[in-house]
Amino acid sequence: MSEGLAQDARPTDKVGRVLYWLSELLALLGGFVVAIMAITITVNVTGRATNISSISGIIDMIELGTCTAVFAFLPYCQMIRANVIVDFIMSKTPTRAKTACDLLGNAMYLFLGCLLTWRLILGGHDMYKYNEMFATTELPRWYSFPYAALCMFLLIAVTAYTVWRSIEETKQGRFFDPSLNDDNEEVNVRGIVD
Repeated sequence: MSEGLAQDARPTDKVGRVLYWLSELLALLGGFVVAIMAITITVNVTGRATNISSISGIIDMIELGTCTAVFAFLPYCQMIRANVIVDFIMSKTPTRAKTACDLLGNAMYLFLGCLLTWRLILGGHDMYKYNEMFATTELPRWYSFPYAALCMFLLIAVTAYTVWRSIEETKQGRFFDPSLNDDNEEVNVRGIVD
């Protein structure tokens, strides 16, 4: 599962590399947004503490920034096996059992990702239809929904890829990332034990 995951463990096939690159780029955007939010909050708190001024609509901006950051990190976390995993239960089990559990978890996550994307699109449509606005800035709330839906579509693609990866790993009884295997046997780029 996630123990010992090497930082340079990247997919070697074309689809995996493209998905990895897209999810990494999106995660960098999310990190940039978190940094901007931290600066904005610091400026706001400092301004309020010194009675200079505060930023109008900061709650709305932080809500949009949080949405942007959270959706940006999901595909990358799934790609590098860094989503929430409970390892202590599986730490002593054989690799094939771990890969089978990864397969089950990835399949459930794929189902939930599709369900959430469907509901997110319907929710965004309702926000647009009823012209719901943020209270302070009076920006339409639906503005963030197309971005979130695109992030979720990438998450679905990444999760479908990880389901395929887990199927292949379960068939072979080996993780593609050699650092995750019980005996650290090397696995070549096609996922076959050398």
